[in-house]
Amino acid sequence: MKEIIHSHRELLKCDWWTRFDEFDTDQQMGEPRPEIQKPVPPGARLVDLVSPDDFALENVSLKRLIQQRRSQRYNSSEPLNLEELSFLLWATQGISQVETEGGITYYMRVVPSGGNRHPFETYLSVHNVTDLDVGLYRYLPLDHKLVQLRTDPEIAAQTSRASLSQSEMHDGEDFFFVEQSAVTFIWTAIPYRTEWRYGPAAAKLIAVDAGHLCQNLYLACDAINAGTVAVGAFDRIAADAVLGVDGEEEFTIYMAPVGKVPK
Repeated sequence: MKEIIHSHRELLKCDWWTRFDEFDTDQQMGEPRPEIQKPVPPGARLVDLVSPDDFALENVSLKRLIQQRRSQRYNSSEPLNLEELSFLLWATQGISQVETEGGITYYMRVVPSGGNRHPFETYLSVHNVTDLDVGLYRYLPLDHKLVQLRTDPEIAAQTSRASLSQSEMHDGEDFFFVEQSAVTFIWTAIPYRTEWRYGPAAAKLIAVDAGHLCQNLYLACDAINAGTVAVGAFDRIAADAVLGVDGEEEFTIYMAPVGKVPK
């Protein structure tokens, strides 16, 4: 066990930065830049989201949002509306600026990422959102749309089982905070997006980047009277199966259920 712990510490230390001249990355070798958004499956239904320019949100104090940030495992049965979901998606992976240099288009997002590589895809296990069928969706940040992957009345139970059926006692009963959420954000990593530029140093960057986007979700939830809790403990193989990803070139890295805070 100590050897395993030590090896994991070495990943966190990431001493590759002092040895960067010892290897050539795929970017240095002239390999093409990897996709920054997965393509839409043929024939898939697209869902328009509310534009960031049209968000009708109350002005809230950033100090208050930071001060009140808490992990919320219990939520009410009130649904999220499409504008609220649009805001949460934009706040975690949305595009804030587009720049073109040397014939290459660069997309700046509202969260930081090492080398602007943004190795994540955002999947949604939708359980209780107005105007959306229950099922599995994926966010398209370049288009600010959702692609519907499948309708599935069992998606909440499947996602909950993949999250080890975690629960918390509330009023004397188990509250399964993933299954009973309005929507659960499930982030996958496509590591090659970061490996292309940083080679073996990519793993730590990806782990750090995941924290950036989830913290934005916490603050954005508080701004709309919703709550979330970061879920790092889950059955990765089961979660990958729910999403239909291969578990190697793309795999689940983080989850966060969201629901309205009880009034």
